Amino acid sequence: MKRKSIGTRHEMIVQPTFIIGTFQEDGSPDFAPITWVSKTCERDSDHQNLIIISMYGTKQTKQNVQRTGQLCINLATREMLHLVDYFGQTSGKDGKKDAIPYTWEKAVCVEAPTLTQSPWVCECEVAQSVTTGESDTFFCRVRNVQVDERIDADAWGLDLTELDPVIYSGKYHSIGECLGEIGDYYKVQEKSAD
Repeated sequence: MKRKSIGTRHEMIVQPTFIIGTFQEDGSPDFAPITWVSKTCERDSDHQNLIIISMYGTKQTKQNVQRTGQLCINLATREMLHLVDYFGQTSGKDGKKDAIPYTWEKAVCVEAPTLTQSPWVCECEVAQSVTTGESDTFFCRVRNVQVDERIDADAWGLDLTELDPVIYSGKYHSIGECLGEIGDYYKVQEKSAD
């Protein structure tokens, strides 16, 4: 294989698409799509994970997170793409985002709204934030995770094809198939060498 340089593009840093839910000061829900989401480990001894969310600019959702320190991360599915586009094209600074129908409910463990349509929701509280230029990165402790009751959540590692998440890399993508677990391919290679 011969590669060529294409500059400083970053579309191969693929990102799941989430819709972040926060409450406005008047108690109304505010949602915004965010794809700059990852995780890190705070303490390895008790597997305490932190969700990392970066938000750029002065969006209302970012201001709500800064004010309350609480948010819900709603996984966006293919069926929710109309919400992703709507929430991304409208501003919470202009009032309620209610031009298209959707349903929400209050989270179980934090003061933030969840989207009823999302099959996977992570309820979080901000533990720390870091500002870099016009971006704020929030390191969030997970307080609760909700998953669609039809999904088998007993085993470690959900089958993402069941959740049908939207993946963003400059364009929207979906996941086609589950390829296996860590170690599956090494085991096959090891057996074929015998």
